[in-house]
Amino acid sequence: MSHNGARFSGHTPPVDRDRSDSPRSKDFPCLTTFPRPETNRSVDRVRALGRELTEVHHDLRTELRRVRGEFDRYLAGEEVPPTQLRTHCTAFCTALTQHHTSEDTTAFPVLGNQFPELAPVLAELSADHHLVANILRRLQQLLAEIGPDNADTAKRELDGLAAILESHFQWEERRLVEAFDALEIAAVTGEQLFGVTVCAPAED
Repeated sequence: MSHNGARFSGHTPPVDRDRSDSPRSKDFPCLTTFPRPETNRSVDRVRALGRELTEVHHDLRTELRRVRGEFDRYLAGEEVPPTQLRTHCTAFCTALTQHHTSEDTTAFPVLGNQFPELAPVLAELSADHHLVANILRRLQQLLAEIGPDNADTAKRELDGLAAILESHFQWEERRLVEAFDALEIAAVTGEQLFGVTVCAPAED
């Protein structure tokens, strides 16, 4: 995974994430070829799902930037309590895990049922989720005893996570937003598909 400018711990494998030239990216059609359902009130709600996905990603990006900024300030010697690092980073990890779990258990199966040609993309995105989960587990272990001895290691994990997620989010949005807009479903909410939108925790 190659992420320019990102620092990785020894546990994060460097694997190429540039999928623009990946053979798998050419195995299925452009999303603009997906049929769009006829316009009606329920379809208008459904077609908002693509935007809802990008909004969840935006919130996650924003919160991760905030957490990384807190670690930067802590490492620079500013008075950021370790408990604040732990609380905010744990909240982000929980939100990200919930988002990926919702996708794996609800959103991706729904898409796969209606658009079987997306199976290679969905499998690759789910593999990303496993990679991210491993990083989050390492972060949780570091957060249990966060302090001067391991804050730099935690920050490197966060930097690697940020690079992985940006590649993952961009790929997912490029391949799935229009598919979600074309989806014909009933009684499934954006929250069920994508998890709860991130809300920044209150400052300590």
